[in-house]
Amino acid sequence: MKTLHVGLIGAGFMAKAHSLAYDGMPMCFWPAPAMPHKKVIADLSQERADTAAMQFRFDKGTANWQDIIRDPEIDIVDICTPNDAHAEIAIAAAEAGKHIICEKPISRTLNEAKKMYEAVKKAGVVNMLCFNYRMTPAVQLAKKYLAEGSIGDILDFRGTYLQDWSADPASPLSWRFQKAICGSGAFGDIATHVVDMLRFLLGDFAEINARMATYIKERPVQSGSIDKLGTVKGGDGPRGKVEVDDQCCLCVKTASGAFGTIEATRNAWGRNNYITFEIHGTQGSLYFNYERRDELQVCFASDPGDRRGFRTVYTGPAHPYGEALWPIPALGIGYTETKIVELHKFFDAVVNKKPVSPDFEDGYNIELIGEAAFKSAESGRWEKVGTIG
Repeated sequence: MKTLHVGLIGAGFMAKAHSLAYDGMPMCFWPAPAMPHKKVIADLSQERADTAAMQFRFDKGTANWQDIIRDPEIDIVDICTPNDAHAEIAIAAAEAGKHIICEKPISRTLNEAKKMYEAVKKAGVVNMLCFNYRMTPAVQLAKKYLAEGSIGDILDFRGTYLQDWSADPASPLSWRFQKAICGSGAFGDIATHVVDMLRFLLGDFAEINARMATYIKERPVQSGSIDKLGTVKGGDGPRGKVEVDDQCCLCVKTASGAFGTIEATRNAWGRNNYITFEIHGTQGSLYFNYERRDELQVCFASDPGDRRGFRTVYTGPAHPYGEALWPIPALGIGYTETKIVELHKFFDAVVNKKPVSPDFEDGYNIELIGEAAFKSAESGRWEKVGTIG
């Protein structure tokens, strides 16, 4: 069996998730398309890189991500850094002929996304963007029902991504609040997941009407370089300016004519990782809540009137990816399983030299949606979504 050598850049939370998935992918999808070999991991200092290499089971660590690009044995460059490094690393990897998997969002700006897309297209390397929530079996089952026409023509929809980790003004000034590093706030960090999910299910977006808000203007400056999100209080030290959005609300018209809304906020007390969608068609409805990710709620208009209503389908072996995961429905799908599915699709694409989705083109399209959303938030008007061309 072929072995693909991996160089991972960035040693934080996402490095843990990816490292677990590299180990788990061949266990779940056997025989695997190829065996991952976790060769080298990069971080900002040699000490942190060496610690990460031990913790995440890589052969070695390096403080220079360029070492990974220059290594002729590396097949895959895995980008798990903050957003400001995505473009430079991805473009260098593409020019070196490496296949690339990159955490979302693709970049900070539309221009960076365009350059990344053009680089991988020119190089002809396999590229994947990590919108792993769409890999949840229940989401894939919803896609199957929609493709089959099970709920008829789509009329309207709503999607949410609600969190509360930054609702406390004492939570520290993560890089996710600094525009030069993240590019945007709630939109880029979490709304893009819902945008990707609904684009996957319903097709391209045509027009956007948006509202953006920043509720907490300053936060305690974080000590150290490790992103602490909302897990600690910032204390009484110096405070820094929040430069990005805390909340966004989008009204959306799709290219197919459906109408809907997307809401994302990191200031919703009581909500942890509340990703939902509800889709209404002429012949039924679908509802999904990621916090109950083994379940898809379905209602079909063809059911007799005395038993029509939402029913729960628990995903398992009969559903997408089910045979590779657990032997009975509702045994439990977690975050790691979505990353395992993601890596299986990526490795399959690399070995068999075929496209994979979501990719950098999807990321570029989502940046075009973001551009329209921020423009609308300023103008107060509906704005058309640009196209790649």
